[in-house]
Amino acid sequence: MFLNPYKEIERHGGNLPHWQQGEAMIFVTWRLLDSLPEAVVKKLQQQRNQWLASHPQPWDEETFKEYNRLFTLRFESLLDDCHGSCLLRDPAHSAIVSGALLHFHEDRYLLDSFVIMPNHVHVLFSPIGGQKLEDIIGSWKRFSSREINKLQGKTGALWQREAWDRLIRSQSQLDWTRKYIVKNPEKLPTGTFQLWPQ
Repeated sequence: MFLNPYKEIERHGGNLPHWQQGEAMIFVTWRLLDSLPEAVVKKLQQQRNQWLASHPQPWDEETFKEYNRLFTLRFESLLDDCHGSCLLRDPAHSAIVSGALLHFHEDRYLLDSFVIMPNHVHVLFSPIGGQKLEDIIGSWKRFSSREINKLQGKTGALWQREAWDRLIRSQSQLDWTRKYIVKNPEKLPTGTFQLWPQ
């Protein structure tokens, strides 16, 4: 199911906008706390905020593509450079994240696909049964953070506070997102990522 621009959209969040519309599909990315230098993130956020001020939503397909090119793909490219500790390269750590994602599949949400990269995670899914986006993501992050910290004998934050998410608007966007997830790990050595379904 795709975003319907004529129906109500539930909006929530902090620094980033977070949208949910019933069981419409959502593409989510979240990253490790040390995955990008803070100065780089702030600069990209400033550029994004300036662009958003002159491009109010809803967007047509061309404006959406421009946003993706200028911000989403640039941000993703920086993540793919594998900055930081890259804890998720460790199969034991990525297995914890994978287990968290699969645990409530077909109960609280329907997973379409996901990839666990060395320092970030991409998930394409649909919430079901009135489940809230922030509750689903919060559950994934809390469980995986606690269990990975246990393995390392550490405490404290593991993930960035906010995730990035985007409602899927069309079949072409769904096709693009699925392809992106599958192709994301292409430049990584085998064994440093987890892809589902395989």
